[in-house]
Amino acid sequence: MTSATPLVRVERGHASDDELAALTVVLLSRTTAPAAGPTAPAVPLWDRPERNAPYRPPVSWRR
Repeated sequence: MTSATPLVRVERGHASDDELAALTVVLLSRTTAPAAGPTAPAVPLWDRPERNAPYRPPVSWRR
């Protein structure tokens, strides 16, 4: 499919063919999505699970 209107238009200055090719590569690399794979759930790095014991003795406030 070809269209009469260009996809990229230079507003100011004169872009060379090499500059337009570099711009096209950058724009196309930004449009490709990375492969979707399993991701780890977001876990806060400041949390330390070993500090949150499931049971605390009744006299633990005396520490």
